[in-house]
Amino acid sequence: MSHSKWVMDSSASHHMSPDSLSFTSVSPLPSIPVMTADGTLIPLAGVDFVVTPHLSFPNVYLIMILELNFSFVG
Repeated sequence: MSHSKWVMDSSASHHMSPDSLSFTSVSPLPSIPVMTADGTLIPLAGVDFVVTPHLSFPNVYLIMILELNFSFVG
């Protein structure tokens, strides 16, 4: 599965991506869960800057079990 597409999401609280290869580096964080819209808690692997050919985002959460990239718009 390609993780190159980003979904603009007004209900997201942060930029999030499962694609560790897009991160400039990954700063690991203590076990901090992220809550999904249905109340499920998912693990946050780290946070850092993401650079793609068309976009760049600071403070992106690396969440390995996501299937899409989400960009917070608000």
